[in-house]
Amino acid sequence: MDRIAGRFARVEPRRRIRRLVLGLLSDLPRKNCWTIAEWAGETSPDGMQHLLNRAKWDADAVRDDVREYVVDHLRDEAAVLVVDETGDVKKGTHTVAVQRQYTGTAGRIENSQVAVYLVYAGERGHAAVDRELYIPRSWTCDPERCQAAGLGENTVFATKPELARTMIERFLDAGHRVSWVTGDEVYGGNPKLRTALEGHGIGYVLAVACSTEVPTQAGKFRADRLAKLLPKRAWQKLSAGRGAKGNRFYDWAVIDLNATCPGRHQLLIRRNRVTSELAYYRSFSPQPVPLTELVRVAGSRWRVEETFQTEKGLAGLDEHQVRRYSSWTRWVTLAMLAHAFLAVVRADEHTRRPGPADLVPLSCNEIQRLFIALVVRPVHDAAHRLSWSDWRRRHQARSRTSHYRRQAASRT
Repeated sequence: MDRIAGRFARVEPRRRIRRLVLGLLSDLPRKNCWTIAEWAGETSPDGMQHLLNRAKWDADAVRDDVREYVVDHLRDEAAVLVVDETGDVKKGTHTVAVQRQYTGTAGRIENSQVAVYLVYAGERGHAAVDRELYIPRSWTCDPERCQAAGLGENTVFATKPELARTMIERFLDAGHRVSWVTGDEVYGGNPKLRTALEGHGIGYVLAVACSTEVPTQAGKFRADRLAKLLPKRAWQKLSAGRGAKGNRFYDWAVIDLNATCPGRHQLLIRRNRVTSELAYYRSFSPQPVPLTELVRVAGSRWRVEETFQTEKGLAGLDEHQVRRYSSWTRWVTLAMLAHAFLAVVRADEHTRRPGPADLVPLSCNEIQRLFIALVVRPVHDAAHRLSWSDWRRRHQARSRTSHYRRQAASRT
């Protein structure tokens, strides 16, 4: 919290922002301004809502502080930047950037809000260091709707790969360096993103579709056709990294591609050892690297799923109940900060106190339980609980009366 204290001119928001972050780290079953305000001992959610809506502070500056905090504590020369998007299922049409679209969270097309995140993944741990909200064309083509949601009339459409490129370049502009980037097919299928990474001298292992045509010395071929031509000796059994149940072993093969620009361009193919299902990756490296290095980078992509799971399960990333863009950026930035704290403590504990062999290392989940139970668990008396019960019921009564009035007016 000392890192971000300078972003707030007055002491009141500094104190409240601390309580909000602690609330995000709490064991509340549902995290929003109402529940966190009650948990923190405030008399109403007005202060928390003001902090997210109208208070003067720069969420992008705090985002930069989170990035520096993560890189400082999880620094790794072999770190990989992982780009991926996640969606939050929402109701209604007024929440910023909401529309019916595919989201992996639900596994289908839903009314949802989608954001792209940049995750720093090293040997010591992983955490999100940047975020960009995906604004669909249905919003950018409607200036009045954008303005109502706090986006501004001049908001322009940007694809998810363009948002990823913006975040990667922002990471580089901050003076940080990384050797690799990885992501799924949304990003691997975008030539502009691949060209931009090559221009920065950054290697990548990006997933592509089986129908992707790649250049070889014999001409262009679909990736799945090239895979069928591989002899048995081309495949190697290698681990894509450790999972919850041990090493993730797959069969891997690599094919050199014919490219006019400098560097090593290859097609990496992964085969499931049980189902024989294939996955394909376009890879680039400024200098030749062994197959094991490409496999390591490809395996780093799973870190982003772990990050999303932890940020949503422990830090309330997807539980915001805000409609405007500025409120969204503030909430998700503070959720990133809360998760980064857990990731850094976990890394430090593993380094300083690895523990006995008969105990698994401390996880973010266990650190959260211990931190809340031993350090900051609030205790409130019955009067506080009863006053909040009265506040909720009074607010619900006003909402019900307002709804009935609107309903009656619509019938006349």
